[in-house]
Amino acid sequence: MMDLRALKYFVAVVEQQSFSGAAKACFIAQPSISAAIIQLEQELKQTLFIRHTRGVKVTEHGKRLYPLASQLLGQADAIKQSFIQKQDKITFLLGVTRGLGVKRMSALLKDFTSSQPTMELTLVPHQDDADARIVLKEELRPDEKHLSLWQEDYVLALPSNHPLSLLDKISISDLHQVAAIHRSPCLAWQALNETLALSGIELDIRAKIQTIDYALGLVKAGLGCALVPVHPEVLEHNDIVFKAIDGLKLTREIVLAYEQESPIVNSLTIIAQQHQLIE
Repeated sequence: MMDLRALKYFVAVVEQQSFSGAAKACFIAQPSISAAIIQLEQELKQTLFIRHTRGVKVTEHGKRLYPLASQLLGQADAIKQSFIQKQDKITFLLGVTRGLGVKRMSALLKDFTSSQPTMELTLVPHQDDADARIVLKEELRPDEKHLSLWQEDYVLALPSNHPLSLLDKISISDLHQVAAIHRSPCLAWQALNETLALSGIELDIRAKIQTIDYALGLVKAGLGCALVPVHPEVLEHNDIVFKAIDGLKLTREIVLAYEQESPIVNSLTIIAQQHQLIE
């Protein structure tokens, strides 16, 4: 009989494109992943991956198996969920600040919800009352404990054809009358404005928006530059040039915050530790 756990590890290797990445995603040791894949290959009498030093390449047999395995795992989870009565579920409110990155938040929340089958998760704005919150450190409340998750620098996002994109270093003086997109609320933007004001430099504000996604979209459209936090999802925009401002260090720290511990909060804390990346 085919082992669902082996199929789960197989799907993880395909999605992470490496055995080490799959081990991290599944919270187990890499040898366990390797052993399960070997057993699966022996059972199917087919090679599923070609191993190389930089990861793995999925074979044609692996590509054929992937959608079938994903469907089977989904059905198995659906069967499990169907036996969990609605009235037995526990409501958990999680406050979330905007602009944290869809991919990494989705990965964290997927692991969190999988660990709590009796929980009904509801995401609410970060300023609302909640059982826990994922927020900027500056948004912490006096009575909240916190766990640091991600720390990232702010950089200037420029259209690929912008003259400043050709400079090795961008100084404060280079920004005088440069077309810019004003994003608020943003503490880093406020700090940049204060620095510019002290130097007698003014930006040419072309738009005022709130979200990082809109800022990047307007940068792509050539409307102007924008100050944005750097994380992998932002850097995927290959048609945008990202430059640090010389002599100006602006950062943000994202934290998991909570006032009271509970079994669900403790579970979220453990999972958050698996996803944290503090430089």
